[in-house]
Amino acid sequence: MHKIQLDQDIQPLSKFRSKVSFYFDQVRKTKRPLIITQNGKSSAILLDVSEYQQMIDKIEVLEDIKLAESQLSQGMAIAHKDVRKKFAKRS
Repeated sequence: MHKIQLDQDIQPLSKFRSKVSFYFDQVRKTKRPLIITQNGKSSAILLDVSEYQQMIDKIEVLEDIKLAESQLSQGMAIAHKDVRKKFAKRS
């Protein structure tokens, strides 16, 4: 995800409402999220679809790594040579 530019990527809801198409185009072109504020506090984030998908993909990989680390710490590891033997039998 691209770094947020504070002067461009944080907008109040009132301004967002009046220029929705502009902000959609900005997010699509820059790939930066837009933070929408309401009553001076952050309220929502508008993300480009491809950037969102990349975030989801990264989270899934990190969850897989966490699961693998947990399995390793519980002694559920399988030696490389054993895995090779198992797959060789399938051929």
